[in-house]
Amino acid sequence: MRVATKAYFFCKSKLVSALLSAGKRARQFRTVINQDHQTYLRTPFQEGHRCLTSSVFAARNDYCVRYCTIRSMVHTSQPEADMQFEYPKSRRDESVVEDLHGVKVADPYRWLEDPEAKETKEFVEKQNEITNKYLHDYEHYDNVKSLVTKLHDYPRYGAPNIEGDHVYFMFNSGLQNQAVIYRQKSLMDDSKEVFFDPNTLSEDGTTALSQTSWSEDGRLMGYMLSAGGSDWRTTKILDASSKENLPDVLERVKFSCFGWTHDHKGFFYNMYPEVTTEQATGTSTSSDYNQKLYYHVLGTPQSEDVLCAEFPDNPNWKGSASVTDDGNYVLLSISRSCESKNGLWYCDLRKTDGKIEDILPWVKLFEDFDAEYDVITNEGTLFYIKTNLDAKNHRIIVVDVADAKKGNWKELIPENPKYFLEWACCAAGDKLVLHYIEDVKSAMYVHELSSGKRLHTFDLGCSAVMQVSCKKKLPQFFYKLQSFTNPGTVYLCDMSRPDFPSTVFREIKSAAFDPNEYETTQVFYPSADGVKVPMFITHRKGLKPSEETPCLLYAYGGFHIAVQPYFSARFVSFLKAFDGIFAVANIRGGSEYGEEWWINGSLKNKQNCFTDFQCAAEYLYKEEYTSAKKLAIMGGSNGGLLVGACSNQRPELFGAAIPMVGVMDMLRFHKFTIGHYWTSDYGNPDVKEDFDVVMKYSPLHNIKKPEDDVQYPATLVVTADHDDRVSPLHSLKYVAQLQHVVCADQKQKKPLMVRVETKAGHGAGKSTTKIIEEIVDCLVFCAKALQYEWKGPQT
Repeated sequence: MRVATKAYFFCKSKLVSALLSAGKRARQFRTVINQDHQTYLRTPFQEGHRCLTSSVFAARNDYCVRYCTIRSMVHTSQPEADMQFEYPKSRRDESVVEDLHGVKVADPYRWLEDPEAKETKEFVEKQNEITNKYLHDYEHYDNVKSLVTKLHDYPRYGAPNIEGDHVYFMFNSGLQNQAVIYRQKSLMDDSKEVFFDPNTLSEDGTTALSQTSWSEDGRLMGYMLSAGGSDWRTTKILDASSKENLPDVLERVKFSCFGWTHDHKGFFYNMYPEVTTEQATGTSTSSDYNQKLYYHVLGTPQSEDVLCAEFPDNPNWKGSASVTDDGNYVLLSISRSCESKNGLWYCDLRKTDGKIEDILPWVKLFEDFDAEYDVITNEGTLFYIKTNLDAKNHRIIVVDVADAKKGNWKELIPENPKYFLEWACCAAGDKLVLHYIEDVKSAMYVHELSSGKRLHTFDLGCSAVMQVSCKKKLPQFFYKLQSFTNPGTVYLCDMSRPDFPSTVFREIKSAAFDPNEYETTQVFYPSADGVKVPMFITHRKGLKPSEETPCLLYAYGGFHIAVQPYFSARFVSFLKAFDGIFAVANIRGGSEYGEEWWINGSLKNKQNCFTDFQCAAEYLYKEEYTSAKKLAIMGGSNGGLLVGACSNQRPELFGAAIPMVGVMDMLRFHKFTIGHYWTSDYGNPDVKEDFDVVMKYSPLHNIKKPEDDVQYPATLVVTADHDDRVSPLHSLKYVAQLQHVVCADQKQKKPLMVRVETKAGHGAGKSTTKIIEEIVDCLVFCAKALQYEWKGPQT
């Protein structure tokens, strides 16, 4: 959960993204530096899955293609390039059988759970060898690589933040592996200098800047580094004047806050107990428990850091600390899963006499985990809090901590009955900036802090606010807009003027992509239960789609994460390479329509996610955008689970499937790394009622030979060896079982492959080089498997 910090720098990273959340929520504000690359999960902490019969589909309305129609399309439309594949013979340990709630469950590939085992490494090597041979044997491989590279090669700016006497911003000239922090002396100053360049930290660009936090006076920048895609961080401090590191270096940091006290003496952060070498390098699968909150005093060794909070009776709890705008209070937001609920404690730092030497004297403002409480700002003892208590779309209340009884609370901004209040921040001293999701698009408003009165409405069009940078003490704030066809525009809003004008601060353009040549349409299609689900469809203007038109369908559907319009070189490459269609289905499980949308796509309602996605495909066929033989589906992380489950349930619906870093073993996900945090979306398989739900859709446990002459979709499972969010064991076990079960049937001619990236993690911070390589391989796989005609330029 997000709590207030002295400066908001909010960055959405999607595929995303992203990520969802392993301990922190996707809509959190934090000083995270992300590039404009797409990631599987939308934040550093995100994570986030059923079988329909023909009778169910027969009952659908006219927007859904009937079951028999889809089967007919698949039966008569096999690509000419289908062939039989020889896969490595993988050992099956038939002795591994568990009794789970009276059900015998076999796990013959459990040995793949050990990433360091010789046998696992040999399995990965052999699988990659087959996949690479298939992908590189494509006549337009070089054309695809050239196109994807050109579409990545454009200058990208982030929303700036003002620290001390400089303006800082992220910039990537195009093909740099990591974005660079630049600075300039003023907003009007056109000259800029490099302040911090992560590209100098590793030769292959796999060391990434994952998080930054500035001292109140702007003299010191704290930053965290990630190596090889791991969630583990190394924390350092940079002096802004000299651009030299202080001697302070902190290790064992993961899923951490970064909250400076206003005396600039130190900061709060989170640390885990001693970790193994495998954990520190991102290859361990052990669970993350017993995180503690520490305070680091500058100039002292980490061994002397002060323990400020721990939860020995609740080892799954995580506490994120930040300091209020006035510097008087430290806030501790405690989460126990990815649910929209948190505890909120505070400590008056004035009562510590400026010394933090032991467990702080916390006051438990909210301790029942009955709702989400996000502190936006404070005015003395008045805390302005965004909450979903008695408001599923969230509202803003004012609580006087001097007398915090519920009867004394004041409602400042009531809940919008239709649209979800995603975040709020304070700017220009007495103004609130509110961001709503309205029919999946962004809507932003300015309100008066004292009265809650609305003062201004921003004209954002069909786009999404991807970044916001604002401080309560500054008279302006920055925001960055994107859409499916707009690489991004950074705006500066002058809060000192009564009309709150926004002017373009940086406009991002790609020489290889003309947004005027493409268009996006939003449609609302019915799911099986009649619920209308939004979907964005983007393609070239003037395109006359047919059943031969290539189409890529993407969704996420989990962890309160809304997939809003965003620009992705991955999907733009698909449009230009094949003159295709890119569709995003905003299925249930996200936050597109607030808490209800999430509730109706999680836990016992998780099947709604898969059904919504399948109905999206049927809508595209019904409206003649494409056909099953030309449709590829893609999703990452929780979206990887989505793709795997849908491939199992309705293999005839999809031509190709690309599940990326997916959660595939729904009976054991909670036993690895941060997986126990995801029980808020999936339930706990150790509980029989939850086991009964996940057993019906777990991708690993529901692979079966399709009936008649139906084949499984051509499948490229994508994972990474340093993914310590969703361990690669999920993908490896899934593809081993898929090849064993499906390929035993001689009619399966479509490829079932896995791509294991090295020195990469769940997605955040991945180098540009690795991103391009991955995109190229995914596009080539679709082109070969579905016989897409090359429409891009020749090299």
